[in-house]
Amino acid sequence: MRPHSIETDARDLDDLRRRLEMTRFRPELPDEGWGSGTPQPWLRDLVEHWLHRYDWRRTEAELNRMPQVVGEPAGLRVHAFHLRSPHPGATPLLLCHGWPGSIVEFLDCLPALVHPTEHGGRPEEAFHVVLPSLPGFGLSGPTTRPGVDVPAIASAFADLMTGLGYPRFLAQGGDWGGFVVRELGLEHPDRLIGVHTNFPWAVPPPDLEDPFADVTPDERAVLEYNERVYGTDQGYYVQQATRPHTLGPALEDSPAGLASWLLEKFHTWSDTRDGTPFTLDRMLDNTMLYWLNGTATSAARLYADSERYGSDPHVWGRRVEVPTGVAIYPYEKTRAPRSWVERQWNPVHWSEQPRGGHFAAFEQPGLFTRDLRAFSLLLSKG
Repeated sequence: MRPHSIETDARDLDDLRRRLEMTRFRPELPDEGWGSGTPQPWLRDLVEHWLHRYDWRRTEAELNRMPQVVGEPAGLRVHAFHLRSPHPGATPLLLCHGWPGSIVEFLDCLPALVHPTEHGGRPEEAFHVVLPSLPGFGLSGPTTRPGVDVPAIASAFADLMTGLGYPRFLAQGGDWGGFVVRELGLEHPDRLIGVHTNFPWAVPPPDLEDPFADVTPDERAVLEYNERVYGTDQGYYVQQATRPHTLGPALEDSPAGLASWLLEKFHTWSDTRDGTPFTLDRMLDNTMLYWLNGTATSAARLYADSERYGSDPHVWGRRVEVPTGVAIYPYEKTRAPRSWVERQWNPVHWSEQPRGGHFAAFEQPGLFTRDLRAFSLLLSKG
């Protein structure tokens, strides 16, 4: 792994500005809401903010204040931030993001994780944080061959942690990151202190005659609610899992189109009871990592390359025996019954959070950090 810093060519920013200035907006409809996707007034406001108030150079400077490395663990290009805590005995922590996110999801959590005593914590709650971009996403750059799936990414991240000097570590993930930490738990259990997830995906146990026998009425209601609310929200998945190369050029040629595609999910899958839980600037930081690094297509291709992973009996017919921490956020779009989770993971810590959705660290950095600390302390006492 080699030291790295982000250096954006001014010509790329000039090109972005020209494209934003030439955005072709469709005709606006009366009383547009989110039911049909990104509302046109919202997109116009976003482009206006992007053009006249957003400052990528400020974000670039923020990111470059953190130590970074880049290399090719297990043959895949991986960029990672590597923040060592000053506290002796800090726990090595791998943070894994998903789609449509990036490392931006975790930025507001990092100070409290690395320097807990400056943020209401104790020295024993400190972490050495490794924050990589998934191969094919953001700063790791586009993948250049098919077949870069969840197992390949897990192997690369295991090698990444070895290269950074961490023979054992704690792994946390949501969305695709949740699948990556599961794969680490299945195939590299000796490397893991524990796994923590806010996306405890579990499938109906294949060996049960009635997999719903142990499902509580409340859990059944959640399953029915998720199917009703999110069951019609599968167009993105079908497209990316079957024809990512058809979609990719549109996303990589139009910044407004890319923003519309990515950010609609942040609105749909987040807890918006008190309004949007993150700023326009942070959402644009995330979008810029896709735009500047040309990774919209390769990020979408992960769905095609890993399409079988979500139901593969080889994966879900086994149990992760590594101690697992589960944090449930009320507006998570997919929530399996606890009885299913317990058959396919080893939860020793289970928390029900009061707020938040699919993007736990991004939406609720305080709740996310406190839960991760609590799980780590539990492991240290165990």
